[in-house]
Amino acid sequence: MRKIFLSLCFAHCAMTAFSQNQITLNADLAKTQISKHIYGHFAEHLGRCIYDGIYVGDKNAKIPNTNGVRNDVIKALKDLQIPNLRWPGGCFADTYHWKEAIGPKDKRKPIENLAWGNVKEDNSFGTNEFLDMCELLGAEPYLATNMNTGTVQEAVEWVQYANSKNGTSYLTDMRAANGRDKPWNVKYWGIGNESWDCGGDMKVEHYLNLYRQYATAMTSYANTEKLFRIAVGPGSPNHYHWTEEIMKTLPAKRFEGISIHHYSVIDWSKKGSSDQFSDKEYFITLEKAWFMEEFVRKNKEMMDKYDPEKRVALIVDEWGGWYETDPVGNGALYQQNTVRDAMIAGLTLNIFNNHADRVRMANLAQTVNVLQAVILTKAEKMVLTPTYHVMEMYKVHQDATLVPVQAVSNDFMMDGKRISAISVSASLDKSKKMHVSLVNLDNVNNQKVEISLKGYKAGKVTGRVLTSAKVQDGNTFDNPTKVTPGTFSDATISGNTLVVNMPKNAVVVLEISE
Repeated sequence: MRKIFLSLCFAHCAMTAFSQNQITLNADLAKTQISKHIYGHFAEHLGRCIYDGIYVGDKNAKIPNTNGVRNDVIKALKDLQIPNLRWPGGCFADTYHWKEAIGPKDKRKPIENLAWGNVKEDNSFGTNEFLDMCELLGAEPYLATNMNTGTVQEAVEWVQYANSKNGTSYLTDMRAANGRDKPWNVKYWGIGNESWDCGGDMKVEHYLNLYRQYATAMTSYANTEKLFRIAVGPGSPNHYHWTEEIMKTLPAKRFEGISIHHYSVIDWSKKGSSDQFSDKEYFITLEKAWFMEEFVRKNKEMMDKYDPEKRVALIVDEWGGWYETDPVGNGALYQQNTVRDAMIAGLTLNIFNNHADRVRMANLAQTVNVLQAVILTKAEKMVLTPTYHVMEMYKVHQDATLVPVQAVSNDFMMDGKRISAISVSASLDKSKKMHVSLVNLDNVNNQKVEISLKGYKAGKVTGRVLTSAKVQDGNTFDNPTKVTPGTFSDATISGNTLVVNMPKNAVVVLEISE
């Protein structure tokens, strides 16, 4: 008889007085590493993400900075242990020419941001500034090449400027003249961005032919460090054939990853407010967030068909909640961040963790002042958002070993629709401590969760919780600590069973030791 094991299986059960959230954690089957790169971020030249958010200029004495990058932002991101940062876009990358933003600041070519508002940019934040910042943060840079209005030669020269040894060409001489003596050795390169839309509105066949040129030319056969080249994958459920064409057409030696994008949007024509939303809008947003599970799973199935060894990584390099720009003049795509976003973050990161056999990088959109940001700034002030706190709580999973999960969840229901109320993932760290991250999406009902521990003898449990009275609650410049993590003590161990009493709309991370 053959044993069949599902690493993750969520099922619904009726919301009755006798219903129970039942989870089994199979520590004895733990073997897959959760890549730290799942906890990556994305910074695009959009609104106030780069200028005024991350970068305030070398001579700005009012806001403490290091080479123009805000010191408070540096500290916050280092505390978050961000493993990688994607730049310069997004759609901005599709018209970006890197050579216009290097060298002396007064010699750089000002540009019009064609993707986001047609505003003028002075290009004072370019390749050197970004790569130096990543080095300061201890984060791997992830560069998105311009496959739309750029050229293969331009991409090749960007790789040489960033990675080649001193004295090998005029590009490395240029780099040295710009103050950088040694290469940055950038590993991660996205070849194109949303090529099915703003990146060229291409058909997959055209993209693949163009991709082959870029991927072949960008890789130097003399490089000791092989590039990790990421092909553009599908942007919607209607594009699964795009994934299949990549997997069955591209030679294995030409690509290491495929990217997908998914946003939790109520309706693209009417996205709704970021902090003044109804219970119905809250439910719809989480329903869209739960779709990430299906989107990842179906792309995995297509990839498994052609790559059963799981050589190619699935990269979710844009994800998060997307609402209407807040009408307060804080820049394009600026939105408040609330407990709803904490729910999206916890749920999505659990999904990525549970699919760590294929999902090996993800990038939250976006880092500062744009979309589901972890940081908001206003002049010298800075706020850490509920999303920031979830990612800080979840950093215990970085490079830990995934504990396979089986789960049966109560329903969270609205207008006859239902989603699972409970989301969960778990891991073992190097010291054999187990961390369990739980999300109760239900904003009305507390949830009792019973967890069976297999292959693990639990002796002690501690925890942290992030929640607030309302899902519309968030942190503001006047009240920056309204939603912050606190101690969680409503978890008890009896034998191999852990019972957790989850508050409504809450994220809980437990630490269990033997």
